[in-house]
Amino acid sequence: MSGSRFTPRQLATAGIIAAVYAVLTLALPIPQYGPIQFRVAEAMTVLPFLFPEAIPGLTVGCFLANLLGSPMPADWVVGTAATLIAAVWTSRLHHRALAPLPPVICNMALVGAEIALFFPTEGMGFWAAYGFNALTVGIGEAAACFILGSLLLRTLPKVPALRRYMTVRG
Repeated sequence: MSGSRFTPRQLATAGIIAAVYAVLTLALPIPQYGPIQFRVAEAMTVLPFLFPEAIPGLTVGCFLANLLGSPMPADWVVGTAATLIAAVWTSRLHHRALAPLPPVICNMALVGAEIALFFPTEGMGFWAAYGFNALTVGIGEAAACFILGSLLLRTLPKVPALRRYMTVRG
């Protein structure tokens, strides 16, 4: 991004990323919310490694998906915060292989805690529920980010029309 202003292309890219994230989350018939979830859209959380404008796109997309897909205001805030923190962290990494790690860590920590706090598991204390939810959320997140996200990171730089817009790093 040039300074603190978005170019029209960067604004359009952020908007497309937001829309694709929200649609993938809301339209696919797989678990997207709760302790066991697999969001295909989370593969996109590696995009800030290539496109800094993906940060606001992912944040808005996640907020819209949670707003429209979850009745829990905590999900709107915590899930969106996890995505924003992970996106900023990912954009600052210098090695492509590490790009899937921030979204996994942030979602395990924040979403795992949210689920443990707001959806108590019968007979489990907070820390046991947190450990379980962090693990289950982390497994789904790791699959989306390390498998699908890594595929995106390898494939997108090969698209000639996109190369000139990407941040080039290891």
